[in-house]
Amino acid sequence: MTLKLINATEAKPGTTMLVDGEPCAVRSNDISKTGKHGASKCRIEAVGIFSGKKKVIAVPGHERFEVPLISKRKGQILSVGDDRASVMDLESFETLDIGFDEEIKNELAPEKQVEYWECEGRRQIKRVM
Repeated sequence: MTLKLINATEAKPGTTMLVDGEPCAVRSNDISKTGKHGASKCRIEAVGIFSGKKKVIAVPGHERFEVPLISKRKGQILSVGDDRASVMDLESFETLDIGFDEEIKNELAPEKQVEYWECEGRRQIKRVM
């Protein structure tokens, strides 16, 4: 679900937007001035929230991007596998199977509380509380 639409010139560092269907956090936005016969251009560097891949795009300043709604929720770990963990949501008490990054794998253990993000139908554990 998208929250709103923004122009490329409005994408400030820290803004989350959809680039090629993937939610990305903007790292930098270099905006060129308008020319005699043309519109301004934006060179946007963004990093995928779930994949961690860097994306660099060059678009006209009037290009519109969707800003997704990111839900940050809390849960308790029930069990940990190789690349996924079974987590119970602390608000709805439903059990979810959620992926995580390799950086936090050592911190994950049953009975610990975590924060997980949900965006565009994808979920990922972001930190241990």
